[in-house]
This record gives sequence, C-alpha cells and structure tokens, in this order.
Amino acid sequence: MSAVIETPSELKYTKEHEWVRGRGSEWEVGITAFAAQQLGDVVFVELPQVGSRLVAGTPFGVVESVKSVSDLFAPLSGRVVAVNTALENGPELINEAPYTQGWILRLQPEDPGALQSLLSANDYLAWISQT
Repeated sequence: MSAVIETPSELKYTKEHEWVRGRGSEWEVGITAFAAQQLGDVVFVELPQVGSRLVAGTPFGVVESVKSVSDLFAPLSGRVVAVNTALENGPELINEAPYTQGWILRLQPEDPGALQSLLSANDYLAWISQT
C-alpha cells in the first residue's frame, strides 16, 4: 500500500469496504475512500427504499463506476430511515467526500451493540494492506 488511505478513527468498517458512523439512535453508512479509489469515478448509485429492512452481510444496492459495478453490503441489520438523495444527481460525491457528503444511507439498527463487532480504523487498514 503506497498511498495513505483516509480512514477516520471514529468510524467502524467492514471487510466489504463500508463504513459506519454512530449518530445517536441512527447509524450513517457509506463506502470507504479505499473502495472509492479502487472503483474509479462513480457514475451511479442504487439506493435502497426508506423503510426497507437490511440484513447484515446482504446486498442493499449497487455502485457503478467507469471501471465496474459492485454490490453494496449491509454492515448491520436494521431499517433504512434516510437515503442520500444527493447521490442521484451527484454520484461523484462518493469519490469527492466519501465520509461526509458521500454517505449512502442512515440506518435504525436492530442491535445497537452490533457496532462493536465491526473493524476499527487500524484493523481495516491492516486488512486492506493484506489484500
């Protein structure tokens, strides 16, 4: 890994390259800067429906780039309470600001303690350095 990969320490991560930010009773979810870099220019994001139930580890949408199409995986189980509609007309926000304006959805978790089962920033960096 030659470049420095942005991985904010306050976030939790998955091996499928999603990040989670706890915000009270809701969790914000997006894809990591590493994933955005690997994808290249994002041109489309399929968002889930507000109110839909996500199951940890299962696909909830798709991100399409100039290089490929990739599934998005639910980091945890819960109900979608909001989606980032700005991505419909500006999917490039995922490349430009993956941890701020490029968030994908907000989730009401079924098990608030499940956040602790995800990777820390250091664990995620160690994992991607091996891939």
